Amino acid sequence: MSKMSPSSKFLLANTFLTLSLAAFVYPTSSVAQTPASASAAVANPLLMAWEGPYGGVPPFDKVQVSQFKPALEAGMAQNLAEIQAIASSKEAPTFENTIAALERAGQRLDEVQTIYGIWAGTLSNPDVQAIEREMSPRMAAFRDQISQNEALFKRIEAVYNSPDKKKLTPEQQRLTWVHYNSFVRAGAKLDAKAKTRLSAINQQLAGLFTRFSQNVLADETDSVLVLKTPADLAGLPTSLRDNAAASATSRKISGAAGVITNTRSSIEPFLTYSDQRKLREKAWRMFYNRGDNGGTHDNNAIISEILQLRAERAQLLGYKTHAHWRLDNTMAKTPEAAMQLMEQVWTPAVARVKEEVADMQALARKEGAGADFKIEPWDYRYYAEKVRKQRYDLDQNEVKQYLQLDKMREGMFWVAGELFNFSFAPVTNVPVYHSDVKVWEIKDKTSGKHIGLWYFDPYARPGKRSGAWMNAYRNQERMNGEVTTIVSNNSNFVKGKDGEPTLISWTDATTLFHEFGHALHGLSSNVTYPTLSGTSVVRDYVEFPSQLLENWLPTPQVLNRFALHYQTGKPIPQALVDRIEKASTFNQGFETTEFLASALIDMKLHLAGSQKIDADKFERETLAQLGMPREIVMRHRTPQFSHVFSSDGYSAGYYSYLWSVVLASDAYSAFTEAGGPYDKAVAKRLTDNVFSVGNTIDPADGYRKFRGRDPKIDALMKERGFPLKTAAKPAPAKKAPAKKS
Repeated sequence: MSKMSPSSKFLLANTFLTLSLAAFVYPTSSVAQTPASASAAVANPLLMAWEGPYGGVPPFDKVQVSQFKPALEAGMAQNLAEIQAIASSKEAPTFENTIAALERAGQRLDEVQTIYGIWAGTLSNPDVQAIEREMSPRMAAFRDQISQNEALFKRIEAVYNSPDKKKLTPEQQRLTWVHYNSFVRAGAKLDAKAKTRLSAINQQLAGLFTRFSQNVLADETDSVLVLKTPADLAGLPTSLRDNAAASATSRKISGAAGVITNTRSSIEPFLTYSDQRKLREKAWRMFYNRGDNGGTHDNNAIISEILQLRAERAQLLGYKTHAHWRLDNTMAKTPEAAMQLMEQVWTPAVARVKEEVADMQALARKEGAGADFKIEPWDYRYYAEKVRKQRYDLDQNEVKQYLQLDKMREGMFWVAGELFNFSFAPVTNVPVYHSDVKVWEIKDKTSGKHIGLWYFDPYARPGKRSGAWMNAYRNQERMNGEVTTIVSNNSNFVKGKDGEPTLISWTDATTLFHEFGHALHGLSSNVTYPTLSGTSVVRDYVEFPSQLLENWLPTPQVLNRFALHYQTGKPIPQALVDRIEKASTFNQGFETTEFLASALIDMKLHLAGSQKIDADKFERETLAQLGMPREIVMRHRTPQFSHVFSSDGYSAGYYSYLWSVVLASDAYSAFTEAGGPYDKAVAKRLTDNVFSVGNTIDPADGYRKFRGRDPKIDALMKERGFPLKTAAKPAPAKKAPAKKS
């Protein structure tokens, strides 16, 4: 998941949350302040230009929560003044005085929102949440003031339709189209009455998104599973026992053997190893019922409101459904194309689940379970791990002993050096917002040129949303001189005991590489305009670079150098690596089905149009129609589906992870078909056509230049061990329209 800075969109892989804070605010280099904003900056450090080394850094050491509201208000006022100056200009509209001017507007506000978003996502408390509830609707209204500014849009449209557009560079033409298309999609062509209603809808949605997010966070923060006696620890590996004990200490729960917190990184290992079936069920229900427990934190009514408002908005904008509106500006183009891909993978995935369940059922009965014993959702991970051990002699806890968080991070750095020629060096001369956060400077290994900064916030804590994500504090651009990027990766690992390394699972290590792929996408950016920079690409393409980087974790070069036993320092044995590879397609039925169930529910909810939705009933009935195996639940159940209901970010777009992994699997084949995963020529094509270009070109064109053809689904099906009946591929991605609209 990543944050694309021009629109302040926080993308999150795994339990991805989007804080859509400034859909039409564009950061650039320095903007002249109005007298009012200048005086406000004296009293409020959030409104001052970022100072310090590396072109300036966020002033995390000066932040006070009380500063956020006045800073947001002052930033909005300044941005509106900048917009009004563009819209009321008496000069004939040109690229420079309209499109480029938009790029220069709103930097102060974007910087304020960047820091505000960090506090909301990683340091949340009642004071921050109160500001969110008040400011979210106001920010939505502010965005509409810009997107519905008729004079401004007429200037953008004039540049877009001008014959002189042909004289612009390709990147300038692309930027002009992006701005024009964004305004049209946001309702710039609606009449006054429709614009008023659209703005009201957006404000209502902003408030609902905030309530949804805060409800999920409350259930994650307030609910824990207390392990009361040593017997409750049965089956848990030493590292998990230590983590549970540390959680009990940090939460000041005395007399407990341990505490399992309500986050995925804590729950999933417990479900995998705990011998206590009743406790597994209790943990499972605690996690999968987030937002679905009745009372003040229940999200079902909120979901219904969000869906109704989205359907009405789509109709106002001239689209059949919210799904059609969202996918119109993606590689898939239509919900039908996305559904076709998902359905193609769904059938073999469900068939594989039935095989997996049969294997687990047989093992359970062999171990003494009664004839009436049935695998339940809280049993799946537990018995899957037993089958894995039996069939492949592979114990994930054994693998974990070789996966030290710090060593895996070093491995990521090494991969980035091989593929992108980056070097990483720790720095301590910049402020951070929490003592857990560490910072590295990235340089080009050959020239020594400064590329950017990488902030790493790896550990779970109260007030931090669950999951893993990437964020861009500042985008690379060169409108007014070289501006380098600042990116971050954020995780929720359970910190190891003092003096001991933090051990992570193979799945966690894969997620770590995934999120680092987003960071490398931002760090590799080489564009002129910030709106087109880094990860600012369409939704079903942004996950492609991150999905792709996962492939380098299991390479021998990484495992032999960095997968070192936390006690002996010896590299992971080749025999164990061979068993990992042999088991690579194991449990793919479960992994694929739980994801696709969420993606299909997301799409079907948003294809239902104005139909009044009871979220729980819709989820239950739709899964039954799909033939969802009873032993599995959605990866993200509807009441906690933050990707979809904490913002518009991944709404009708969760399918994009599958779309992107098709691209990633096909793209990695380009390496294996050449000189291997570190082939320099293929890596250069990847950098030149995917990682460095941002949104300066159509993503389908960029992929074809890299691969030499359109992507095929074959590699994905082979990776997951599914039968491949046809050499299918995602629906052809069309170029961005050049015609008038």
